[in-house]
Amino acid sequence: MAIDFLHPWLLLLLPLALLPLLPGGRDTLVFSSIAWLPVDRLGRAAAAVWHALGVSAIAALVLALAEPGQPAGQVARTGRGAEVLVLIDRSRSMDERMLPDDWRTVDPLVLRAQASSRGKPKAQVARELLSHLVAQRTDDRFALMFFSGSPILAVPFTQHEQVVQAGIEAGGIGRGLSSTDVGLALLAAIAEYQPRAFSGSRIILLVSDGGAFLDPPTKALIADGLARNRIGLNWIYLRSVNGPTLEEPDSADGSTPELALHRFFQGLPTPYNAYQADHPDDLARAVRDLRRQLNMPLEFLEAVPRRDFSRVFVVIAALACAAALAYRALALRSWR
Repeated sequence: MAIDFLHPWLLLLLPLALLPLLPGGRDTLVFSSIAWLPVDRLGRAAAAVWHALGVSAIAALVLALAEPGQPAGQVARTGRGAEVLVLIDRSRSMDERMLPDDWRTVDPLVLRAQASSRGKPKAQVARELLSHLVAQRTDDRFALMFFSGSPILAVPFTQHEQVVQAGIEAGGIGRGLSSTDVGLALLAAIAEYQPRAFSGSRIILLVSDGGAFLDPPTKALIADGLARNRIGLNWIYLRSVNGPTLEEPDSADGSTPELALHRFFQGLPTPYNAYQADHPDDLARAVRDLRRQLNMPLEFLEAVPRRDFSRVFVVIAALACAAALAYRALALRSWR
């Protein structure tokens, strides 16, 4: 194991640790004839321990000041899973509520009113189920990005569940914005994969309740980026109460943004799966299906931060000083 020091020049003070070995007459006791004294093996052993404690205390303090540690690096890890970038819509419409659990028994004439009063917010349901997905997929590497008018990378790719969970929870702070740019968000998500070496299955998980009309240049950039980086796309469509379904035919003038986006995704050269969620149960089924998909061999390098060992030497110095004080309290200082 390699060791480095943040302040290596302080190691020049290590010779000070030899000071306790120098002879001194402070604790000398006068006796009329040393020859009369028996051989004191226990006393000699105690003196050796005294000197060792002094050397250890000073040396440990110097090493602690130099701040030794294991350098930062990368560790190769393998598993079964995928690199998943979760792209969550944080527009204002995501604050609207989904259908209640008993929506099938509700009169269609009052269904919208019932949903607005008793249903759970779309963003809350999505966060809860995504949190459950992350907790169960310990071998996957997740990244988290929110978007409305502009994308915001909340968590870069990591295998540390607690970091991803904190990012998902932070997405519930405040209210959504009015603008939404799905095209810009997808391009930003694709860009997160570009500097990374291909190591296994790659998926962008889009969680949104709305569509978009993308211009031809944006469509070409998205299709090329997904194909070049070998990224699959999954869309969890959180349908509003009166929103269009993905199965219905598009209007003649193509004026439905959700269907226009769905048709574009269907024509991509990379794998695409759509999951329409009208209520929380649908979203739960979509997440369960995703867990079955994310089970491919995965190899990656994980950045490991520097490990600081200075506290260990501080503890050693403190124990040595405490033992030295105890020794000093028990030492004989006078014949009387």
